[in-house]
Amino acid sequence: MSLDTPMSLVTEAPRSEVAIEVTNLARRFGTSWVLRGIQLTVAPREVVGVLGANGSGKSTLLRILATLLRPHAGGARVCGHDVVREAHEVRSELGYLAHSPGLYEDLTARENLEFAARMLDRDAAEIDPVLTRVGLLGVAHRQVRGMSAGMQRRLAFGRLMLVRPRVLLLDEPYSNLDTDGIALVNELIAEWVDAGAAALVVLHELAPAEPVLDRTVVLVDGRFATPPLSLARSAR
Repeated sequence: MSLDTPMSLVTEAPRSEVAIEVTNLARRFGTSWVLRGIQLTVAPREVVGVLGANGSGKSTLLRILATLLRPHAGGARVCGHDVVREAHEVRSELGYLAHSPGLYEDLTARENLEFAARMLDRDAAEIDPVLTRVGLLGVAHRQVRGMSAGMQRRLAFGRLMLVRPRVLLLDEPYSNLDTDGIALVNELIAEWVDAGAAALVVLHELAPAEPVLDRTVVLVDGRFATPPLSLARSAR
C-alpha cells in the first residue's frame, strides 16, 4: 500500500439501523449506584458527546458498552448485539480508546502497530500510511516510553485506524493534545463517521469536540440531567 492509497476506515458488514442502544441501564459499585436509568440511542454516522464531572459515570458507561463491565439492570446493544450475551460480536465492531492509551511501552511506535496488525490480520503495508496519517512516521523507531503523552495519544488513534471500527467509544480523546493534535482527532472522527461509523465521546469540556458533535448528553450523578443539546456540525 502506498502512502497515497486510501485506507478503509470501517469494516464492511451489514449495518444495523441503530449503532448503540441503551435501555434503562444501571450499574453500581458496592451499594452506590454509578448509573441509573440510562436511555440512549446513537445512529450510524452520528457523534454524541457525553459531558459530566469526574465520578458522574461517563467512563463506566463506555466500559459497559465495551463489554468490560456488566450492567446490574437494563441492557445495551451495539450494532444489534447484546453487550452481555454477545460480547464477542460487540468487540468485533468496536474501536475503544480508554483514558489511558494502552500501548506497550517497551515497544516502538512501529512495533506497537505491527503487533496490532498481526492480531487484527491486517496487511503490514498499512502501517506506514497509518504512521504518516497520525504524524509519527519520523519517530516510528522510538520506544513508546520515550514519547510524549500527546504522541502516545496519536499512536493510539493510529491503532484504531487498523481496527476499522463501526462504533467508536472514546474516553477523553483530546487529553494531552496540542492544537494540531486536536485537529487531527477531529479529522479522523469525521472520516470514520463519513465512512459509516458512529461515535460516543466522553468529554470534560465541549470546545475541542464541537466541530464533530451532533449532540451532547450530560451525566450528573449517574443520570442524564438535561435533554440532548443539538449542535451544528462543521462541514466535512
